[in-house]
This record gives sequence, C-alpha cells and structure tokens, in this order.
Amino acid sequence: MTRARMPRPHEVAAARRDPRLLRALRDRRSDDAWRTRGTCQSVDPETFFPAPNEPADAAVALCRSCDVQGSCLAWALEVGDTHGVWGGTTPRERRAMLVAWRGEVGADSGAAGDAGPPVRDQLLTLVPLS
Repeated sequence: MTRARMPRPHEVAAARRDPRLLRALRDRRSDDAWRTRGTCQSVDPETFFPAPNEPADAAVALCRSCDVQGSCLAWALEVGDTHGVWGGTTPRERRAMLVAWRGEVGADSGAAGDAGPPVRDQLLTLVPLS
C-alpha cells in the first residue's frame, strides 16, 4: 500500500484556482438531498473507486455531467474523504483542495488566523461565481 503524500505548495495554489472548488464552496450547504439526484445512482459504485493502478477517467467523466457535483465535492472535503472519485476529483486533487478548503471554512468561522484572504476572495477576480 502506498502512503499519500502532502500536497506541494504549487498544487495547493492550483487547487485554490480550481472552478470545482469554487462550485463546492458555493454549493456546500445548499443541497442536503444531493445524494438522491447524483448521476452515480445509476452506475456501479466500483466505477468510483478504481484500484490505485487503474485510471479514474470514467468516473471523472460521469461526474462532469452531474448536477450535484459541487455538493458532492463539498461533502467529501467536509469529511476529509481521500478515497475514490467525489465531485469529479481524484484523491490526489482533493488532498490539495482540502488545504484550501480548510482555510476557507476556517475563515468563514473566524478560526483561520493567518491563513490569508479566503479562497473565494482570492478567486473572484479570476473566475466569477455566477
């Protein structure tokens, strides 16, 4: 079994600009019933948990067409799930997003300390939240 490494600073910086993270931040509390409407409901769950040496392309492609992608990713980041494909992201992508997510969620609750401006504020100039 391989051990997951901590994301590098450039990976975290890229995650902060990722539109999927912005969507998760926007949708994180807006849809409590997202699981019942996910595209994944009609697909074998094994698709979303490929072996370490197998590509996750099929699962990521299914997630791209899903209406609840943001809520799904928000859930995975909230609970810190680093296995399988959630919200169109691989475990490696989510590890980097998790660092940005914790900074944003901590900033929302006033516990971020010196984490810098919230991710949402950093990204508004790059990607509109419409």
